[in-house]
Amino acid sequence: MTQAEMENFHEQLIHLSKRIKGEFSDLQSEALRGVGGTASGNLSDVPVHLADLGTDAFEQEVSLSLLANEQQILEEISAALDRMEQGTYGRCENCGQEIGKERLRAVPYTRLCINCASQNPPPSPTGGK
Repeated sequence: MTQAEMENFHEQLIHLSKRIKGEFSDLQSEALRGVGGTASGNLSDVPVHLADLGTDAFEQEVSLSLLANEQQILEEISAALDRMEQGTYGRCENCGQEIGKERLRAVPYTRLCINCASQNPPPSPTGGK
């Protein structure tokens, strides 16, 4: 990989990190808000319809899931920047082969080449299957 390509990927990672950090604070406030009553924007603490509470709870759960995903991506970006400093960026951590530039353009923080990634899908952020 040329120095210019490496700088381009570095800039892409920095830009992606800044964008996610901006979205992160919005998601955090949405995910951590209360459900129902004045915490959800109502004018009183009078209980609302159960369906409304269920919708609020579902939206909060989705926001928490997105927040966890964004946190994981930020960690992967940080790890990719570390690999750049160590000189191992762009090499598959599994087989050691060079990761295709098309894959790096699509997922600049990836650790695996497309072959290894398709054989070993990453674990879900929630730990489920």
